[in-house]
Amino acid sequence: MQVSARSTGDNHATGNQPRNSTDDSWDAEAQDNNIVPLTRDQAEKLFGPEVSRPSRVTPYRVVAAQMVLSLGATLLWWLFYKPPGDAALSAFLGGAIAWVPAALFAARLKAKSGAETIMSWMIGEGVKMGATIAMFVAVALWYKSALWLPLLVTYIVALKAYWVAMALR
Repeated sequence: MQVSARSTGDNHATGNQPRNSTDDSWDAEAQDNNIVPLTRDQAEKLFGPEVSRPSRVTPYRVVAAQMVLSLGATLLWWLFYKPPGDAALSAFLGGAIAWVPAALFAARLKAKSGAETIMSWMIGEGVKMGATIAMFVAVALWYKSALWLPLLVTYIVALKAYWVAMALR
């Protein structure tokens, strides 16, 4: 009778393979089937009592925060940049480039509620990215006196609303 590494349980003899592995490659799906979800009590014990509280942050609140941040930045550009006209309009457009596509994505999420799949999220993100690119191109083509510093700074400030929303979650 031959003694193999598998029958003795010696993991090192077969190239560090687990005891019950087959000669096939490692199968992630088989591992995924062994996942046991936590109960509410276990999750609360592990992560605290706030874990089962629904999030206060909704996509519409993120869009509203982006609008508020972009309007605030627009006001600051209007107050502190001379002459204020083109800087404020550029800043407003930069903020709009952030929140208009986000509003489209939020509306898509609301319309697809209950039918969320990876593909619908990917399509929504594609629409969001396409709208963002289209808005940047439209500003570059049709608003010749755009000031890019206020536009881009306000765009980045409005994008930071996602980080604020994650912190408030």
